[in-house]
Amino acid sequence: MQGTIFGYLSVMKKLILYPALVALAVTLFSFIGTGPRTELALNAALPMADAKMKDVSGKTVSLTESKTAKGLLVIFSCNTCPYVKLSEKRIKEYSDYCLSTGIGCVIVNSNEAQRTEADSFDEMSKYYTAQALKCAYVVDEKSSLADAFGATRTPQCFLFSAKGLVYKGAIDDNVKDASAVKAPYLKDALASVAKGETPKMQETKSIGCTIKRVE
Repeated sequence: MQGTIFGYLSVMKKLILYPALVALAVTLFSFIGTGPRTELALNAALPMADAKMKDVSGKTVSLTESKTAKGLLVIFSCNTCPYVKLSEKRIKEYSDYCLSTGIGCVIVNSNEAQRTEADSFDEMSKYYTAQALKCAYVVDEKSSLADAFGATRTPQCFLFSAKGLVYKGAIDDNVKDASAVKAPYLKDALASVAKGETPKMQETKSIGCTIKRVE
């Protein structure tokens, strides 16, 4: 009789503990999946350098093809983020500056969750034309490139010299008011790379909208 009782209690304990353990495991894996992404380290090489991405031109391009002997600027951006809207003239200015000084430039749209809406390929093409952009503007399918870079915001910049990543972060110190900028981080970094030098300021904090991933 006593053995039967103990056996019954043992079964009940398993029935109670098993669902609890399963729930705990699901919670832990969910946390891991949505936790902070590791941002690309300074001096790192281009990740996913040969991955082909669809450009608004209809052609496919890779970061390797876009990079020049001097370097490459990668800007994670989109069509509608308020912070991108505030930065449009600066994004246009610095992307044009890259092309005029022999530095490659690619603007990347990683908003996979909005691909059937404001960040569709057609809307990207319209935005590109309206902004009179000249560099590549590509679709980052499944936010794969953003994941490889550890990019989380729009706009967010990653500037590479011939040797590796030399600047990452914000365009400047005042995203809301271009006329009040005191520290033009990206402008200074681009000028350094154009001269073959390492920027004095290499890392700043990006402020903007979160990249809309499909989780």
